[in-house]
Formats: sequence, C-alpha cells, structure tokens
Amino acid sequence: MQNSASLIVVLGTGGTIAGTAPSSADDSAYTAAQLSIAQLLAAVPGLTAAPVESEQVAQVDSKDMSHAIWQALALRVAYHLARAEVAGIVITHGTDTLEETAYFLQRVLAPAKPVVLTGAMRPATSAQADGPGNLRDAVMVARESSRVGRAGVVAVMDGTVHGARQVCKAHPTRLDAFGSGEAGPLGVVQGSNVSWLADPAHPVAASADAPLDAALTRSVTQWPRVEIVVSHAGASGAVVRALCADGVQGLVVAATGNGTLHHELEAALLTAQAQGVAVRRSARSGNGRVLPPAAQGLPGASDLSPVKARIELMLALMPSGAP
Repeated sequence: MQNSASLIVVLGTGGTIAGTAPSSADDSAYTAAQLSIAQLLAAVPGLTAAPVESEQVAQVDSKDMSHAIWQALALRVAYHLARAEVAGIVITHGTDTLEETAYFLQRVLAPAKPVVLTGAMRPATSAQADGPGNLRDAVMVARESSRVGRAGVVAVMDGTVHGARQVCKAHPTRLDAFGSGEAGPLGVVQGSNVSWLADPAHPVAASADAPLDAALTRSVTQWPRVEIVVSHAGASGAVVRALCADGVQGLVVAATGNGTLHHELEAALLTAQAQGVAVRRSARSGNGRVLPPAAQGLPGASDLSPVKARIELMLALMPSGAP
C-alpha cells in the first residue's frame, strides 16, 4: 500500500559516519561516534528541503553495540512508525554490527513502513567522506520506498540497497564493503532515482515472518544467552563445555562445508543439546544454506549467517511478556 505521509525520521546511533580524526587525510586513526545526528544532517546539502526530523538514540562505536541499545532503538522506531505523518525511518549506524541490528529490527518489528540503515566506511572529517552521500541515499530510499509501498528493514551503503536478512559486511575497509551474497541486492541508487531489482513481494525483499516482539518488553537482563562457536581444524569441545558450565542457553556453531563439524566439537554440542542447550548449525562460508544430512541431530539455521542465527535463536528462546 502506498503511503501519503512525507516525514522521514532519522535516528542516530553513532558509528564511523559520526567519527572524527585529527586530519582530513586520515581515514583510519579516528574516533567513532563523535558528531550528533543534527550535525550529520547539516552536512548533507538539500536534505532538509523535504520534511526531516532527527533524534539521537545512542552514541556508540558499533563494535560495542549492546542488547540495551537494540531494545531502546527498536522502541523508538516503533514509536515513530506509529505516527501517521511518518513515511519512514533512517538509522545511522556503525558498519561493524549494522547487519545484526538490521536483522534484529526486522524480526522484532516486521515494520509496515520502510526502515533504512546506513553508515560510512570513512569518518565525517575525511576529505573523501562517504557518510553524507550514504545518508542522502538512505533518506531517498526511505521516501521512495514509502511512495511505492515497500516496507521492512533494508541497508543502504555505497549506492546499493540490501535486505535485512541478506546484508553482510564482506570487506573491512572498501567503500563497497557490503553485499547480499547469492541473493543479490534489492536495488541501486542512481542519481536521484532508485532502481529496484527485486519485487517487494519476493522473499529476498521482505520477510513474511511474524515479529518476535518479546524483546521490546522483556528486560535485557533476562534475554536468553546465546553464544557462537566455530568449527575448525583441531577443534575440541572445551569451549562448548565451558560455556555450558557458565549457563549458556543457546549455541550457534559456524560449521565447515555443508554444516560439517570436527568430531570432538560435534560430540560436545550433542551432549550440550541433550542437557537442554539449544544448538543451531550455520555455515561459516558466508553464502549458501546448511542442508541435511550433515551433522545429524543438530538443526540447521538455513541461510542465516552465524551472527543472524544467534539473533534468531535468542529471540526464539525468549518467553513472551515481561518477567
């Protein structure tokens, strides 16, 4: 359904896009999360020609993203999306955990309006800062998505639109650091236009899953603890046993091949599962999905990356309602 609302709300959470360095020639030795969202918006010419409203939700280097910030951000997104005059939301975010936040917001909100995450690979003080262009593109995508009736969470980086389920940071430093794996992007920004590459009803473009919204009301201190372990040459079950002794409730294993596991690690995970710990297998390769019959007895996480499988399992283990 097309939306006649026109206001875009931009929520700031920090990240490299808000980072500063001593020199405009320095793109690596910077401090993230220094500039406010108001300062970022002011640096984008013409952005306020159409209705834009901003709010600072957090100010953090996204490597330090927390469950508490996730909950606060989701609640603010939900609040603004409920306003009739709001066409969509843009969130500025650090790139380190942007893919995790995007997936979390999609799963807890399943928003009926567009929510667009963006960030930067270079700090705001860089002579070749990419943040202003990414922010402009994100606002354009939010507005255009609303106009044509596209909903859900996406990420916009370097002129490319990625779905929340597929988006992945695939390079540590390049401007085109993000990809969508085998699924491919949803669209591209070309000048003042957005060219869509996937139909909004396609599974790549939108998730039909119902929102797992218990995370909005349940204290973060009561969120289930889910950790990630990795299968590799010479892997043992020591880490699994230590985590179980420490009270972990769920484990995601980044598996080799088609969900295959070192035999010692597999034995420890099967024991953990028998003791009541939820276990999921994900592919450490970054593409494709785990198919049976590899690692019999340990459920696969389909096409979810290890970090997104962790979020999915954590939400699935979360009881409904506040404790």
